[in-house]
Amino acid sequence: MWLVLGGTSHGRVERDENAQKGSMTGAMLQGLDKVTARISTFEAEFDVPVRFGSLVIQARACHKAPPTEAPESTVFLEIDETFEMGNSRGVFTGWMFASSPAVSALEHPVYDVWVVDCIKASNSESDSSD
Repeated sequence: MWLVLGGTSHGRVERDENAQKGSMTGAMLQGLDKVTARISTFEAEFDVPVRFGSLVIQARACHKAPPTEAPESTVFLEIDETFEMGNSRGVFTGWMFASSPAVSALEHPVYDVWVVDCIKASNSESDSSD
C-alpha cells in the first residue's frame, strides 16, 4: 500500500510498513553441522522452537524487501544451546541478514545457522476456490 503525503503533486510517497508484516509466518533457515559437514534446510515458524543438533532456534520476526528493492530477508532469531543436564544458555539473539550472513552471525564451534528467506502464509482458501 502506498500513501501520498501532502496535498500537492510534490508530496512524498511512502510505503505502509504494516501492509507486509501480517503476511510472513516464519523463516526458511539452513544449518551446517561442522563435524559431519551436513547442511540441513528447515522452516522456523514464529515463536515455535525448532531443534537443530543441540541448538533450539526461535524465529520472532521476518522482513522481506519489496520486489522493487534489492533482494533481502532479515530475521530476528533467538538461539539457545541445550546441554545433557537440561541446562541451556543463549548463544545468539538478533537480526540475521540473508544477503550478508557474516554481518550478524552465530559464533559456535559446531554449528552455523543462516537465513535463506521469509515464509509467507499460504493462500490455500483462494487456491481451493479456483
